[in-house]
Amino acid sequence: MNIAIRLFIGYFLIVGLAAWFVVNIFAREVEPGVRQATEDALVDTANVLAELAADDMARGKLANGRFAGALQNALQRQMHAEIYDIVKENVEIRVIATNDQGIVVFDSENAVVGADYSQWRDVSRVLRGEYGARSTRDDPGDPDSSVMYVAAPITLGGKTIGVLSVAKPAASLMPYADRARDRVRRAGFWLLAASAATGLAFTLWLTFSINRLRNYARTVAEGGKAVAPTVGGGQLSELARALTVMRERLDGKQYVENYVQNLAHEMKSPLTAIRASSELLSEQPLGEDSRRFAGHIGDQAERLEQTIERILALARIEQLQAPETETAIHFGELAREVADSRMTQAARRGIRLDIEGDADGYGDRFLLRQALANLVDNAIAFSPNDGTVTISLSASDTTTLAVYDHGPGAPDYALPHIFERFYSLPRPDSGKKSTGLGLPFVREVAKIHGGEAFFDNVPGGALAGLRLPRHG
Repeated sequence: MNIAIRLFIGYFLIVGLAAWFVVNIFAREVEPGVRQATEDALVDTANVLAELAADDMARGKLANGRFAGALQNALQRQMHAEIYDIVKENVEIRVIATNDQGIVVFDSENAVVGADYSQWRDVSRVLRGEYGARSTRDDPGDPDSSVMYVAAPITLGGKTIGVLSVAKPAASLMPYADRARDRVRRAGFWLLAASAATGLAFTLWLTFSINRLRNYARTVAEGGKAVAPTVGGGQLSELARALTVMRERLDGKQYVENYVQNLAHEMKSPLTAIRASSELLSEQPLGEDSRRFAGHIGDQAERLEQTIERILALARIEQLQAPETETAIHFGELAREVADSRMTQAARRGIRLDIEGDADGYGDRFLLRQALANLVDNAIAFSPNDGTVTISLSASDTTTLAVYDHGPGAPDYALPHIFERFYSLPRPDSGKKSTGLGLPFVREVAKIHGGEAFFDNVPGGALAGLRLPRHG
């Protein structure tokens, strides 16, 4: 799936779900909020009417006194009140009054006079000196028939002589609740639409920027010329700059590698001719000095050839990002092969080769064998005569191939440069330097296997090796 579509769908789902929850919560809270506001108004109304009804109640004229007449006039009054976009045309309340025993003595609808209301929650609580209110359905099966009742005490001289309840049908509140719900839902819809538009714009911008970076990277990969795109601030700009720096470094590295490889190939033929000539001279009747000079020529030509081979091997391995072939390896067997191949070289100086431990793993067997051989060569070169070089194998979280020698180790100033190309220290026995390519080769082999190369000075010598991840 296209990244733009995935980004937009992900953004829309997150924003859409959030908007749905918010709108749903607001919509559900609308009706309770309207009821609470209405109850607050009914409390005020009940207390005002209870005070107005007190005199008629005390004289026993509540049903036909001034209070009843005024209330009937109010209930019959016609009006045209535009409350926002809802028109109110009549008073929609009912007033019921009881005596101090809870018996109904007044009903604005004249339907329940004489009924015992002492057990209704609004009346009973007020008679006990508490706040009284209830919500009751006129038709138990119809939730829309619910009526809100709020009661207040009718008092005279500080004594409760009756209860006045004001009732209001919940149906009269529904237009306001419905209107509020509709407004919330419309606002939620427009919020969702605006969020979707914002998300679409952001997705298109991000996709456009990513596509520009992708096209730039493709052009660079194909060897073309391209200017790094401007993609605004933030991490995309950092990525563009990183691609530019990477390109510059790769261009420089590729140029150097191509130059070195071409130079190495060009030097092979002359060096072969020089070696052949030195061998022919050595076979001729020459004086002692001439024979020695011819031997030096041959030795140096051989050294140059070895350097060229190592340069080419290192250049090849630096192009790899992962092992070309990866097989199961028994490192104990691999170590014995390397030790056997270096036995003659070590024996010339009386150096013994030991192997400790064992390990199994995966990797490119050819490259790992060459890397271990380079480590052993380096250890032999720095070991004292009649010393010992130990190949140590171990496996825990990582597989470690290490080579220990009893040489002088490396000076502190050299440690940061040990794995740099062409960096070499003089050998203790001859003072000569090597090509400086053996340990860089080890480092590259470790890197393409996802591991690391290490070199440490330890008591009595030096320890160098590879740590490889254990996987197959």
